[in-house]
Amino acid sequence: MLWGGRFKDKLDQAAMKFSSSLSFDKNLTLEDIQGSRAHAKMLCSIGILTAGELAQISNGLAQIEAEWSQGSWNPDENVFEDIHSAIEARLGEIIGATAGKLHTGRSRNDQIATAMRLWIMKACREVVSNIQLFQSSLVELASAHTRTLIPGYTHLQRAQPVSFAFHLLAYVEMLERDKNRFEFALAGANKLPLGSGALAGSTLPLDRHLTTELLGFEEPCRNALDAVSDRDFLLDFLNACSTGMMHLSRLAEEIVLWSTSEWKFIRLSDKYSTGSSLMPQKKNPDMAELTRGKSGRVFGNQVSLLATLKGLPLSYNRDLQEDKEPVFDSYETYLHSLLLAGKMVETMEVNTARFPGELKGDFSLATDLADWLVMKGIPFREAHKIVGELVKYAENKAVNFENISVEEMKTINPVFDASALECLNISSALERKKTFGSPNPALVEEQVNFWKKKLNR
Repeated sequence: MLWGGRFKDKLDQAAMKFSSSLSFDKNLTLEDIQGSRAHAKMLCSIGILTAGELAQISNGLAQIEAEWSQGSWNPDENVFEDIHSAIEARLGEIIGATAGKLHTGRSRNDQIATAMRLWIMKACREVVSNIQLFQSSLVELASAHTRTLIPGYTHLQRAQPVSFAFHLLAYVEMLERDKNRFEFALAGANKLPLGSGALAGSTLPLDRHLTTELLGFEEPCRNALDAVSDRDFLLDFLNACSTGMMHLSRLAEEIVLWSTSEWKFIRLSDKYSTGSSLMPQKKNPDMAELTRGKSGRVFGNQVSLLATLKGLPLSYNRDLQEDKEPVFDSYETYLHSLLLAGKMVETMEVNTARFPGELKGDFSLATDLADWLVMKGIPFREAHKIVGELVKYAENKAVNFENISVEEMKTINPVFDASALECLNISSALERKKTFGSPNPALVEEQVNFWKKKLNR
C-alpha cells in the first residue's frame, strides 16, 4: 500500500477486491512508466535525485517495461490496488530504497490523470489512422462504381436514383467528421496534470514545464484543482466513439439490407459471414449485425461516465476510478468494428446490373420532370402538382412512366412535348445533375480524386 502509515489494520480482503482497479488499469502500464521516467528526470534537474539515483530508477523502470512486454511480470490483483502501486513496489524490489524517492512531489491523483491523458492521445492517433484506412477502402470501391445505379431513399421509400459511389462517399464524409472528433479529443487531452499533486500543487520547486516538454504535451494544466478532477477529455473521446459507432451501425444496417434476397445487391465474403445451425442454405451478415448491436454498449459507456461525473465535488473522488473501463471498452469495440467494416467493404461483391432495368420508367424521376416544367416557365409548386397528377394517372392505369405517351402527358398539361421524355431516361439521369455535391458521375469522380489525394492514395 502507498498510504498505510496512519492505519492500524490492513484493508479487508473483500474491500481490497472491491476497490482494486488493477484488472483494467494494467492498460496504463506503459504510460505510467513513461510518466515516471519524465518525473524522475525532472526531480534530478531540481536536485531531489542525484544522477546515480536517476540512473537506478531509469534502469529499474526499463526492466519493468521489458518484463511487462515479455509477460514475465504480471502483478497480482489481490495484492495491489492499481498498476501505479504495483510498479512502485516492483521498482523497490529491483533497486531498493531509492524507489521511494520517485513519488516525491507526486500524488496518484495527478499520476493517474497523466497516464490517462497519454493513453487517450495514443488511442486517438491510432483510431484516426484506422479511420483513414477505412476511408481509403470506401473511396477505392467508389472509384469503380461512379455509374452503378441504385435507388436513393428518404423515409425508406425510393426517392431519386443515385450511384453506389455517391452513396459510399457519404460515409467517407461521416468518417472525416469522426476523425475531427478524435482529433478534438486528442487536443483536449494534450495538457499535463503532473505536478498538480493531490489538488494544490507542491511546496517543492517542481519544473512542470520541463516535464511537459519531456512527455510531449502542449502545455501544463493551469489549475491544479481542475487538473486532477478533469475528465472532459474522456467524455470527448467517448462521444467520438459513440458517434463513430453510430455511423458504422448505419452502414452495417445497409450492408444487412443490401445482402438480402430482396435487394440482391451485394454478396459478402464467406470470411465475414456465418451460417445457421439448422438451415443449411443460410449465409448471415453477422459481423454487420454485431457492429449494429455493439453500438448500444458504446453509447452506454458514454452515459455511464456522465452519470459518474455529474455529482462529484472538486477535486478528486474515488468515483473517478470508474472512468477507465468505459473508455477502454469503447476503444476496443469501436476499433474492432472499424477494422471489420473495412474488411467487409474490401471483400464484398457488387451486383452492378441489379437496378438499371428496374429503375427504367420508375417514378423516381418525377422531380426531374418537374424541373423540366420549371424550365418551361411553370412555377415549381404548379409543376409539382402537374407531375403528381401524371403519377396518379400512371398508377390508375397500372403502368410506369416508360409506358406513357406524349399524347397522354398532354392530357395532363399541354406544355408537355417529346423533349420531356428525355427527363424519364434512366440511363442519363445521373449525367443530368448539375449541382456540386450531386451524383453526376463526372462530379463524383472529382470527389473520388479529391479524397484519394487527401488520403494520400
